[in-house]
Amino acid sequence: MFILKNSNSISQIARLRSPKFRQSGPNCTLSFWYYNYGESVGAAELQLLVDGLKQPTVLWRTYYSEGNQWLKAVIQLGRLPHPFQFSLDKISLGIYEGVSAIDDIRFENCALPPPALSCEGPNRFWCRDTKVCIDSLLLCDLVDDCGDGSDEESCDPDLQCNFENGLCNWEQDVQDDFDWIRIRGPTPTVNTGPLKDHTTGTARGHYLYLESSEPRQFLDKAVLLSPLFNPSGNGTCVFRFHYHMFGKEVYKLSVFQRTVSNTKGWLLWYKFGNQKNRWIRQTLFIRSSKPFQILVKGTVGDGFTGDIGLDDVSFLGCALYNENLPTISTTTSGTSVPATLPMNSCTEKEFVCQASGHCIQMTQKCDFRPDCSDKSDESACVMEVCDFEDKDLCGWHQPALEQMLGNDSIHIRKTFKWQLGRGANLYPEQEQHCPLTDHTT
Repeated sequence: MFILKNSNSISQIARLRSPKFRQSGPNCTLSFWYYNYGESVGAAELQLLVDGLKQPTVLWRTYYSEGNQWLKAVIQLGRLPHPFQFSLDKISLGIYEGVSAIDDIRFENCALPPPALSCEGPNRFWCRDTKVCIDSLLLCDLVDDCGDGSDEESCDPDLQCNFENGLCNWEQDVQDDFDWIRIRGPTPTVNTGPLKDHTTGTARGHYLYLESSEPRQFLDKAVLLSPLFNPSGNGTCVFRFHYHMFGKEVYKLSVFQRTVSNTKGWLLWYKFGNQKNRWIRQTLFIRSSKPFQILVKGTVGDGFTGDIGLDDVSFLGCALYNENLPTISTTTSGTSVPATLPMNSCTEKEFVCQASGHCIQMTQKCDFRPDCSDKSDESACVMEVCDFEDKDLCGWHQPALEQMLGNDSIHIRKTFKWQLGRGANLYPEQEQHCPLTDHTT
């Protein structure tokens, strides 16, 4: 199908409507090939129209000429239980010079699974009406995998959240740099973030996302805290969530588990970089001998096309814990000089060794040679060797920008930062910009 211009009016719309579809299964995708070429060829968009919803949902857009070539668009539809159809709208403003065309429209994996004659096995669930046999990991995950909703009945609402009515029993961390935002429809920045939520697959549904535009800066973090859970005992607690990482400058999404409330916990899973315009399901198996909490952390990349989405979080085989997690004391014994010095007869111009009370010349303090038996004359000085292992910066630090510029009124908007690196932590495309190994080891 291609567009033929048939008048010279200022604003023209060409509209192609699909037939109506009754429903689609959870893994349904729509693909087509499109061609949009010419100097002022204009924009086009594909809208989803669902029965009972006034507002259409934009599924795909092209804004300008994309060259003399056919390109493929792949759109994730997911489970749509109500009848729906599509409208492909081509908008031309004023002079329309160019060719727009579409071909080879294809639906894949859109049928619900067929009914089964039997459904044996401990990890299987037999759907009540459709008689579909599904994996028990699909139970109570906020997705109707059966087609009759029976896999989502009698679920504990405290163990799942689709963000339609707020954060449920999840909370924003107060120790991070900024917060996750609850939104419906597309994120404000073009070509990044979701266009729709995962729960409903339309612009009506809500999800959480991470805004990476100003004033956010590279490596700013937003952390979401789960409710607290009992130890998993011999069983396993399963955490399921759907994430969306679309944009050229998407950086990192990671999940941590902690058993102490004032720590970051340990890393369970992470994902780096652009994962295309789609919601992806992730399942994590959690074991713990102590009460625990899950942290979902999004990290901002070095640009505004880095929005990350989160939706439909759920737990299976887990029980809520009604008390608080323990905290650990953060005061550790440093190398600071104690208030009471040992008995000594040193003058003000001499240094007192901490253990023995011996006097040494002040010039012997911090001269790279220990003169006290306990080396206390060298303890608060610069270190002879700094290899940055154990994340120790040995007192090296980054001064404030004003300090570096001598308080001159020079405004530099974005400055570079030194940061600790490790070859193992590189993300795709960073390999050309960092060493793969350190020098020490």
